[in-house]
Amino acid sequence: MSHFMAELLGTALLILLGDGVVAGVLLSKSKAQNSGHIVITWGWALAVGISAYIFGPISGGHFNPAVTLGFAAIGKFAWADVPMYIIAQMIGAILGATLVWLHYLPHWAETKDKGLKLGVFCTAPAIRNTPANFISEFIGTFVLVFGILGVGNTKMADGFGPFVVALIILVIGLSLGGTTGYAINPARDLGPRIAHAILPIAGKGDSDWKYAWIPVIAPICGGIVAALTFVAVF
Repeated sequence: MSHFMAELLGTALLILLGDGVVAGVLLSKSKAQNSGHIVITWGWALAVGISAYIFGPISGGHFNPAVTLGFAAIGKFAWADVPMYIIAQMIGAILGATLVWLHYLPHWAETKDKGLKLGVFCTAPAIRNTPANFISEFIGTFVLVFGILGVGNTKMADGFGPFVVALIILVIGLSLGGTTGYAINPARDLGPRIAHAILPIAGKGDSDWKYAWIPVIAPICGGIVAALTFVAVF
């Protein structure tokens, strides 16, 4: 399998399971409806871990442009491969979100709240405040990339790395996710937002494009600064 396909399929699986748990919690008449933020954080953490275990040995398991760009900024990844990785991640994210739509197909019409439907696909702030929202996504992604680099710099048993990365995702969601929903990944937010815009989702509203730049630009900035900081510190 090529690196391109590993990143595409890994990101698709990540979004299928990650957006899938959000759909289960938010959509009407789901058996998981109203099970809450803790269920979502665990679902996302395990989604990252499973995807990393399957596809990480092939491509490195980035699944996130902020990780790809952060690694490239410090020489841990070739700049020539960055466009290919990001394209794969975006295609995979749109594919994964489309599968979530298909999986929960009868539930969209049963869910009257347009905001909940959008929330399955992408993030939105609890309090809409542009500087604060940007800072939240910046900090969350900083912790993610700094943590991933730290794990890679630590001696541990073979195969244990993806598990620790899943724990990093879990603690970011639990500790920092209450403000903006912790996108911390431009592909994770933009890809499904595009899917929301183009799919024939029953009773959907707009895709909140006014906010969409924050979960793209802030994670990229946070990831690059985290990588540079890690190199400076270690």
